[in-house]
Amino acid sequence: MTTVPPCGHGMMTQIIKIKQGHRTTAEFAIEFRMLAAQSGWNDVSLKAMFYNSLHPDLQTELACRRNDSSFSEFVSVAIKIDNLMRQPPKRRSDKGSSRHLPAPTSTATTSSEEPMQLSNSRLSAEERERRRSQNLCYYCGESGHHSLGCPQKTQTKPQVNINHFFQLNNRTLTLPVTLKNDTLSLTLTVMVDSGAALNITHQDIVEKYQIPVQPCTPPIRIKAIDNALIGEGIFHCTRTLTLQVGLMHQESITLYVVNSPKHEVILGFPWLSTHDPDISWKSGELTRWSNFCLHNCLTPNPQPCFTTSIESPDSPKSINLPPCYQDLSEVFSKTKATQLPPHRPWDCAIDLLPNAMPPKSKVYPLSKNESQAMEEYITEALDSGFIRPSTSPAAAGFFFVEKKDGGLRPCIDYRGLNNVTVKFRYPLPLVPAALEQLREATIYTKLDLRSAYNLIRIKEGDEWKTAFLTTRGHHEYQVMPYGLANSPAVFQSFINEIFKDLLNQYVIAYIDDILIYSKTEVEHIQHNQLYVKAEKCEFH
Repeated sequence: MTTVPPCGHGMMTQIIKIKQGHRTTAEFAIEFRMLAAQSGWNDVSLKAMFYNSLHPDLQTELACRRNDSSFSEFVSVAIKIDNLMRQPPKRRSDKGSSRHLPAPTSTATTSSEEPMQLSNSRLSAEERERRRSQNLCYYCGESGHHSLGCPQKTQTKPQVNINHFFQLNNRTLTLPVTLKNDTLSLTLTVMVDSGAALNITHQDIVEKYQIPVQPCTPPIRIKAIDNALIGEGIFHCTRTLTLQVGLMHQESITLYVVNSPKHEVILGFPWLSTHDPDISWKSGELTRWSNFCLHNCLTPNPQPCFTTSIESPDSPKSINLPPCYQDLSEVFSKTKATQLPPHRPWDCAIDLLPNAMPPKSKVYPLSKNESQAMEEYITEALDSGFIRPSTSPAAAGFFFVEKKDGGLRPCIDYRGLNNVTVKFRYPLPLVPAALEQLREATIYTKLDLRSAYNLIRIKEGDEWKTAFLTTRGHHEYQVMPYGLANSPAVFQSFINEIFKDLLNQYVIAYIDDILIYSKTEVEHIQHNQLYVKAEKCEFH
């Protein structure tokens, strides 16, 4: 038995609107995953959107954890933390209690080994590791909650944050980061030290992970406060690395190689002065990046950006059709599916709001591989008649995203056009209700329409509104691309009209996915100038 999962592009825009609210993360994750499955976004984008949708308290707990997990792992961690935060604090007797209450704050310093020591309320490394391994609160030492929601803390007014928070441990300011180059992706915790004159890393880290280095010319001499030389100096630094802090902050950095610090990486005064982050010493948090970071290091939160593509009518893969469908082989033709369809009553109209005009975007820079893929895409689309040269005053941006198989998917950024388009409110099927019809069925055929949206023409006279820019020129669509806000509704109305006599009898159609079901073997396929992607179909 084959079932059809809900898919399509109709609910894609909802992914940036949903918020966790008062729901548990487990409940919220179900809704988010349903939308994520239809978005086509990669793990990095999904993690960022999921993070931004969570409750602020949970965001704070997640921000101080490493960011090298997959989207599924990230969701699982969020659910576990949320469950712990919702548990009521366990009451324990004072007799024989091993509760670790925080020591009173003091401005005195008892050790000179660690820079940037804030108070005497520090935990030893052994105690901190014990609490981490046993999932105990770093503040009071009890289980059942994290330091963020510790009942022993004095309640303070929450601080407004602009970016992600990074928690300050009880000894030093540390940040979870990722160091990367062409062959390396290393996740570790760095120390931020305003007293360090350089950004440095330990020789052991360089040797262990074979990080490329280059000589310092001339060598850098290190002096103590009394101007006495310390050691022989610094002779090497790393080649340029990419340093990623959290989800959005990314920069290029060079680290000097030394033997003395016990920390893997120290970000010193040069890093602090360049990025000038706001640090709340009262709460122990890095609360805000500077304007320099906003313009040079921070990547914007991912916004929904719809994609469109065409298939090349190249030599088809070997496809085995059941004998009873051999006479319908034309339905599976790639070549005919990439021909310009005729105008029909279901042409996609693009009606604009009063006095509105689609915006004109910039030309996005492309890599060498992307430029080659763009040339092939434009050539194929022009040859098929799907696009044509344009003189439109409007234009959307064109770029690529990487597919799961490593290929490139062309994308048109129609967000500006969608914002000024009158929405077509044709409903999409309720999938749970539709699947109720399958209870007595025994035979199924699942069909996936080839070049689905491209089977619909843009209403004559509205083509100019779909214009897009590339380094190849200015073009506009004659067929309906995937990025338009009304595309799912227009196609659903088209497909419902075609199967109106069969729907709810032995056909379920959700946008471009069609399920034919029956109690006995009955032929359910109609030609109607629709072309099916045979390699994605499943026959009874």
